[in-house]
Amino acid sequence: METLKIIKIGGNIINNDELLNDFLSDFAQLSSPKILVHGGGKSASELSKKMGIEPKMIHGRRVTDADTLEIITMVYGGKINKNVVAKLQAKNCNSVGFSGADGNTIVSVKRPVKDIDYGFAGDIVKVNTDVLEILLPNNITPVFCAITHNKHGQLLNTNADTIAAELAVALSEKYNVSLYYCFEKNGVLEDINNENSVIERINSSIFNDLKNNGIINEGMLPKIHNCLAAIEKGVKSVHIGSPTMPFNAREKCTTFQQ
Repeated sequence: METLKIIKIGGNIINNDELLNDFLSDFAQLSSPKILVHGGGKSASELSKKMGIEPKMIHGRRVTDADTLEIITMVYGGKINKNVVAKLQAKNCNSVGFSGADGNTIVSVKRPVKDIDYGFAGDIVKVNTDVLEILLPNNITPVFCAITHNKHGQLLNTNADTIAAELAVALSEKYNVSLYYCFEKNGVLEDINNENSVIERINSSIFNDLKNNGIINEGMLPKIHNCLAAIEKGVKSVHIGSPTMPFNAREKCTTFQQ
């Protein structure tokens, strides 16, 4: 099977013009089929505040009321997504911007209210790869923002890490998928104040030890859950590290194992 790289970048890269340009230059040069997934939470929060809407976060996840959904649709699906696509086109990487509604690629349901009401947050129930399987062999790169839909006309704010993981799982039937989460650190750190304390291998057992010992903080927990779930469901390799990590096999990062 052919190799497919799925790379997720966060708001820290999106909001830094130099970091983003360097990353997209490397990304554009990848010869294998590839998919880019981006967040953009900081940009959405900044616009919310300008419009007098205070962002609300619980356990590292955004609470999405109707006003916030309008903002993230404008920011994620509009400004950020189209800017990234335009920058990739300038680097001769033919790409197409996607939300989950485009091509009916990612269908979600509104998260049920249990202890917390997250509003218009989407939990993914199905990934349709038909359109992606047409684009990828023709050297067209999908660029996904963090928005899905419920097949009944409702857009939903959906965690970008989860989108990347679910795309990786769905496409692992046709490709050897390598999934990369890029952020501002070199990987999962044993000591948050020591950039070199990268934990190079994590499996379920190691993860439980790290969590019980308080080494992994609240904001990192959902990301690691996505990594372990992807490996368990057939994704070939999953890594967390810096924006240059997917392009340098020798660079230290955190790799996940069963």
